[in-house]
Amino acid sequence: MAEGILVIIENNGEQVNRLAWEALTGAQTFAAEVGQPVYAAVPGKSVASLAEEVAGKKLDKVYVLEDDKLQNYTPDGYTAALKQLIDSVQPAYVFFGHSYQVRDYAPKLATVCERPMLSDVIGYRMENGKPVFVRQMFSGKFSADFTFEGEAPYFVSFQAGTFNADELQDGKADVETFSLDLSGVEIRTEVLDIFQGVKKEVDLSKAEVIVSAGRGLKEKDNLKLVFDLAEALGGEVAASRPVCDDGWLPVDRQIGSSGQTVAPKLYLAVGISGAIQHVVGMKGSKYIVAINKDPHAPIFEIADVGVVADLFEVVPELTKAIKEAKAA
Repeated sequence: MAEGILVIIENNGEQVNRLAWEALTGAQTFAAEVGQPVYAAVPGKSVASLAEEVAGKKLDKVYVLEDDKLQNYTPDGYTAALKQLIDSVQPAYVFFGHSYQVRDYAPKLATVCERPMLSDVIGYRMENGKPVFVRQMFSGKFSADFTFEGEAPYFVSFQAGTFNADELQDGKADVETFSLDLSGVEIRTEVLDIFQGVKKEVDLSKAEVIVSAGRGLKEKDNLKLVFDLAEALGGEVAASRPVCDDGWLPVDRQIGSSGQTVAPKLYLAVGISGAIQHVVGMKGSKYIVAINKDPHAPIFEIADVGVVADLFEVVPELTKAIKEAKAA
């Protein structure tokens, strides 16, 4: 009988991806409601230290999946390795953080296991003892409920910000090196180098404070207002797609459906109207402050605090007040 929640711990060999910590947080919460154990799988090469780090969290066991063919991520290698583990452990659920890597191989893994997968899930609730998963449709225009039918395991990837990694519970788990046999696995991808496009100037997914710029700033020179505010807050600068499309900021600062998905503790939207394509990338933020002179701007529908005013008047005063408060 399938039992337990297996969380796949994405990593780069040196550190765990933040989305994996979020998925593990969700697994802890989910396990408490369904009464099942939590396991984690750490694939790669020389990842024993990362496995020990994961074992310091509240879960039942950590599986180390090490092989030369896993030194660099490839969908063939990861699918083959994880399929062997899943066949052995027989979990009821397999959880992932919805990263670009997961988007690449998780559907393949679910297909090989001949089981269904729900991707980019934004939450769940229990109804009559059965989990109902929620995901957005049509770029976030509405949400839909889903349940699984048939035999487990069920595969679920969670959107960034669905769970707060700061709420991850500590503990002590056993670490087991799982015996893999990838000798007959053909790796059809050769990793020559890491694509330069993903070597971001800044990893916005790790930022606790983000000040994001919109077209309301009118011209590139006015970005200084946003940079000054971000510096005062000790945060990072991001932007909506039109700002990046116009070349005001590099594309790795873009937030939204075609950019990064973030979930900082504070997201300050400056001159952003709040089109759904932008909202889907930041709605998981813990606290949202919006500054826009249009009282009907959609961004105010999700903002915790909305300032209906001219940003050119508000932002300099806000920056000044923050600096004075810090100096006091």
